[in-house]
Amino acid sequence: MPAAPGPAADSYPEDDHVDGRSLLVAAAYVVLRRPGPTGDEVLMQLRAGTGYMDGWWATVAGHVDPGESVHEAAVREAAEEAGVVVDPADLEPLTALHRFERGGPQVEQRVDVFFQVTRWRGDPALREADRAAAMGWYPLAALPDPVVPHERLVLDLLAAGAAVPAVLSVPR
Repeated sequence: MPAAPGPAADSYPEDDHVDGRSLLVAAAYVVLRRPGPTGDEVLMQLRAGTGYMDGWWATVAGHVDPGESVHEAAVREAAEEAGVVVDPADLEPLTALHRFERGGPQVEQRVDVFFQVTRWRGDPALREADRAAAMGWYPLAALPDPVVPHERLVLDLLAAGAAVPAVLSVPR
């Protein structure tokens, strides 16, 4: 008689993710970039009504929903926040940024995947007025102040023409 089927080899026991493990909160960031009269420009929005970094400028971004890939999240966020259609093939990976708080709660263990996009369909416009007070194009070399610090890190590397590391870690 064959043995009773056990857990699939590619899954973990349900309690495997409690205590002693970091559970990463994933987010997708979309740096919409275009040529401007004084150099490259990026689309920025002024956060408002979110409860996190309100009053700070930010790129198009959002959390990865359950069952969604980071690529799908980037495409969805570009549509939801800026009203543009991005082909997943046009998502150019910039970096994965691991932000964490040493000894902090699991919710402060984050991985932010940044993409750059230079092609899309539609005209970017503020689509979530309950989450942003303004949206506009800014020279990469002259961003508005203040910019969300971890986003500023990546944008400053782009502005300097520096190679953006494939993976960055930023402890708090």
